[in-house]
Amino acid sequence: MDALAGLLEGPRARGAFMIRACFDPPWSVRIEDRAPLTVMVMVRGDAWVIPDEGERIRLRPGDLAIARGPAPYTCADDPGTAPQALILPGAECRHPDGRSLNGSMDLGVRTWGDRPDGSAVMLIGTYLWQGEISGRLLNALPPLLCLTADVWDCPLTPYLMEEIVRDEPGQEVVLDRLLDLLVIAALRAWFSRPEAEAPAWYQALADPVVGRVLRLVQDDPAHPWTVASLAAKAGVSRAALARRFTELVGEPPMTYLTGWRLGLAADALRDTDDTLDAIARRVGYGSAFALSSAFKRVYGVSPQEHRGRVAVG
Repeated sequence: MDALAGLLEGPRARGAFMIRACFDPPWSVRIEDRAPLTVMVMVRGDAWVIPDEGERIRLRPGDLAIARGPAPYTCADDPGTAPQALILPGAECRHPDGRSLNGSMDLGVRTWGDRPDGSAVMLIGTYLWQGEISGRLLNALPPLLCLTADVWDCPLTPYLMEEIVRDEPGQEVVLDRLLDLLVIAALRAWFSRPEAEAPAWYQALADPVVGRVLRLVQDDPAHPWTVASLAAKAGVSRAALARRFTELVGEPPMTYLTGWRLGLAADALRDTDDTLDAIARRVGYGSAFALSSAFKRVYGVSPQEHRGRVAVG
C-alpha cells in the first residue's frame, strides 16, 4: 500500500459516493456533512465554493476543488444567493429551516438538483470517514484547494459523466475506482504546485534511498524490518539510512514504521471485526499483547477501548 493508496483505502472501506449535481440559477447548497474529503469537478457553467473561513473560490468548466472537512461550506451560483438546501451527515438533505426535502431534488440515477439538463453541472465525490492512515495526507491539505483547468487536465471527467448515470451491476465499484483515480491525480497535481505544502514523508518518496524504504514499509508492514535490513534493501549503510531518513522524513525509520503499523491497526479496529491477534499479525506484531502495549503507549488507550469509542461514536 503506497502513500496515496493508503489515503483512500480506509475512507473507501467506510463509504464513498459520487453524484452529478445539476442546477439553474439562482441556486445555493449549504454543506455540513463533516465529510473528511470532498472533490468537486465543474463540468458546465460556473459555481462558487464559499467556506465559512478563508477565501472563496470560483469554479469554471474543467476546474476542480477539494474541500477537507469537517469545516462547513456553501456551493452556489453567486456568493449572495441564500442556501436552498442543507446537506447533513449521512447524506441527509433538508431545507435550511430543517424540513426534510423528501427526495424532491432527486433526478434519477446519482443525479440531484433542479433538472438533469441544468445550466450548471458539477461532479461531486465524497469520502465519508477518515482513518489514521488517510489522516497523514489529509491533514497536510488546506481546508479548500483549487486546480484550474489551465494548470491540470483530467481525462477522467468525460468518462465519469458517462458512467455516473448508468445503473448496471458493479457500477458502484467502477465509480469507486474512478473516484480514487480522480483524487490521486488531483493530489499529485496539487502537491507539485509551488504553493502546496506536501508533508515531509510525501516529498521523501522522490528520494532514491528513502523513497524505497518508505515503500517497503508501507507495502509490507508485517515484515520484521530492522534498520539493517532496510538499509541492505536500499543499498546503503545503517548509519547513512538513519541519517538520511531522519533528515528527510523528520523521524527515524523505526519510529515511522511503528507509527505506520499502529495507524493500520487503529483503522482495522475501526473498520473490521477482526480479532486483536489477527490485526497484530497483519501489521507486524508478534502477539496481541505486544500490539496492545505499543498501541496504549502511543494512543493512550487500549485497542479494545479504541474500538469501543469508535463504536459509540
